[in-house]
Amino acid sequence: MAFRFARCGLLARAALVLAVPAGVVSAGFVTLASVPSVQAADTLTPAVAKALRDAQTALASHAYDKARQAVDQAAAVKGLSAYDEYVITQMRAAVATQAGDTATATAAYEKLMASSRTPVSARNQILMSEATMAYTAKNYAAASGAIERYLKVAGPNPQMQLLLVQSLYLQRDYAGVLRVAGPMVSADVAAGRRPGESMLQMQAASAVALKDADTASQAYAMLARYYSKKEYWALLLHELVTRTAIPESLQLDVYRIRMAAGDSLHARDYMDMAEIALQQHLPQLASDLMAHGYRVGVLGTGAEAPRQARLRAMVEKAAADRKAANAADEQAALAQSGGDALFLVGYNDVLSGQAQHGLTLMRQALAKGVTDPAVATLHLGLAQLQANQPKEAAATFERITGKGPVRDIAQLWLLRLAQG
Repeated sequence: MAFRFARCGLLARAALVLAVPAGVVSAGFVTLASVPSVQAADTLTPAVAKALRDAQTALASHAYDKARQAVDQAAAVKGLSAYDEYVITQMRAAVATQAGDTATATAAYEKLMASSRTPVSARNQILMSEATMAYTAKNYAAASGAIERYLKVAGPNPQMQLLLVQSLYLQRDYAGVLRVAGPMVSADVAAGRRPGESMLQMQAASAVALKDADTASQAYAMLARYYSKKEYWALLLHELVTRTAIPESLQLDVYRIRMAAGDSLHARDYMDMAEIALQQHLPQLASDLMAHGYRVGVLGTGAEAPRQARLRAMVEKAAADRKAANAADEQAALAQSGGDALFLVGYNDVLSGQAQHGLTLMRQALAKGVTDPAVATLHLGLAQLQANQPKEAAATFERITGKGPVRDIAQLWLLRLAQG
């Protein structure tokens, strides 16, 4: 007599920090009724059919021990046909899956995978089931292995790719996370899709664990861009501030993006900014920064107020002296073969209110050649912002490529511009 039984499926449930992505379910076993390749002549031995009916009834009642016993009884029948064995293996997989017996279910699934009776589509479901069961059982190594097998034969699947990254992350295979997550995030960005928040979180955390500051910074930047939350900006700025690779020449730029992002700055920070600006021969910038500190009420109070007033007077005098020497400085800079001095003159002109003339000099300086083109390009973008040219500034920041703190700072300015 022919024996068919109803399909069983199991929703994968993981009470973990990272849950199984929505839409990923354990496939259960493949029912013969849904497999067109099975020949109509295939029938079960009567004793096997009776035992499997008992197993199915017990399974429907969640009586897993009785269901297992019935499957074992079917397997003990003498003279089993290949079809008998195949259907018994299906039922064993179903019972083990619902009972949470991962080892038995996996062994049964592997046997079904090896059978010529199992079509390709069912093999893919079996691999998905193995992966989600292993993940639920916290066997993340087995889960990642099964998912990679699935992706190899079935092709890209966003839910399974996310589950793979989660499995690698929970194994603390941080290099594996970056290997898998990086291309997925890049593909989303290239296609105009928003990368998944949890994907970016795991990418950032893995990069931090591996001390890969560039990748961590890029991941935090994407989190702040696509999921505009204050905590992501805080992480992004913290990652930037604590990086040991940032040279002293960029410390002022770090302060400035922090100020633009609304990060809390103290009186000592404003004093540092002004002093660094003076050292970089940008006295008007030093004066502007001090004025901002007074305007927001951070400077001008407390025991340090007299010292702050003396520094303010000094930077204002330096700014006035620079303006007085402007014409002579410009002529001397134009006569030089390199562009560093001319770039500085132009930047000071922009800061002093001569935006168009100053920007022209800065571009001429870049064409002549400067010591650090990346830093100069960053400062050209900041000068364009000073001149109220946000679109031009964004285009300038976009020209800074590669890895390193200069690009990271430029990306933060782009992010601020994108967020208004």
